[in-house]
Amino acid sequence: MKVKRIVKLLALVLATSLVFVLAGCDGLKGEDTMEATVIAGKTPIAKESIKVGVLHITSIEETSGYTFAHHSGVMKMKSDLGLSDEQVIEKDKIADTDIPATKKALQELIDAGCNVIFATSFNYMNTMEEFAKNPEYKDIVFSHCSGFKSNNDNFNNYFGRIYESRYLAGIAAGMKAKELNKPLLGYVAAMGESMSEVTGGINAWALGIQSVYPEAIVKVKVTGEWYNPTKEKEAAQALIDAGCVVLGQHCDSDTVQTTAEKNNVFGCGYNSDMTPNARNAHLCAPIWNWGVYYTDAVQKVIEGKWAPPANYYEGMNVGLVDISPINETIAAPGTKAAVEAAKAKIQSGELFVFSGPIIDRNGTQIIAAGEKLTDAQITGGITYYIKGVELL
Repeated sequence: MKVKRIVKLLALVLATSLVFVLAGCDGLKGEDTMEATVIAGKTPIAKESIKVGVLHITSIEETSGYTFAHHSGVMKMKSDLGLSDEQVIEKDKIADTDIPATKKALQELIDAGCNVIFATSFNYMNTMEEFAKNPEYKDIVFSHCSGFKSNNDNFNNYFGRIYESRYLAGIAAGMKAKELNKPLLGYVAAMGESMSEVTGGINAWALGIQSVYPEAIVKVKVTGEWYNPTKEKEAAQALIDAGCVVLGQHCDSDTVQTTAEKNNVFGCGYNSDMTPNARNAHLCAPIWNWGVYYTDAVQKVIEGKWAPPANYYEGMNVGLVDISPINETIAAPGTKAAVEAAKAKIQSGELFVFSGPIIDRNGTQIIAAGEKLTDAQITGGITYYIKGVELL
């Protein structure tokens, strides 16, 4: 009888234990299969696991210009953060006007496991916005350069106060034209007057010129494309034939500078230092140090501290923009000192490029004395050439 009681007791204990074990197994199973909610930029990612994707409009093999500057920034970020080659995927030669190609490249970056994707050219904007809205990709950070769209979740835009650097380059250009006693300068522009990014740069360059050579005139020739070396060469030659002795540019290649050199005139490049490409013509260039942004953005994604929309707009204050070294072999005497003095004033806040009074080319006052343009006006509202700027 005692044995039977013991057997029954053991059976009860075993049965009870089995219930708890099975319940425990179910609980573990539930934990194992539960998917953590990943919020783009807010959920930390191990540095060893991060993957970064980048879209470029032209070849990363270029030695100067727009894509060169962005690629250099990506490589700086990779080095700063200690990422491996496999963690950074760049898709180049993707025309930003080719929507199917843009979609294909973005999808390939997503399929490769990228947690953050940078698109470096203006016309990628709408396609990137479309991908960012897709619920399937809500855990991916999409970051677009030079546009104006963003959302409150996983899509931002980034750019900088390049007008500060353009003003400084204008001082160098104006001093050279004044030395030559020839007040006509030229500018090859990718887009027309209605594109604030381009027109603001032209006006900033002209203001720098006028600060040292008030009677100077800037003639503008528009190509209608961000990157087209043939059209850039033709526009540069047209300006030179019209009598322009210093050429500025907002276009992606170094063709304007090499054309200037072949014609024994001078120039200010853009995006990167173009002196190595045209040593006898290139005075200096407004340049981008994109690594400042790329390092900051990816580090924030790793830490889960990327805060949408997190639109980024910085300048010389953080080193995002600068001016390349003055080519003193050909620059007018005193150029380096004049540029450095103006740069110090910009950095201290004593000099703000778009301060009034500023008059447009039709004689209308745009900014009154004592007033300044706001960031919103600078990035989206400069759709006019100032006095002293004319179309060729």
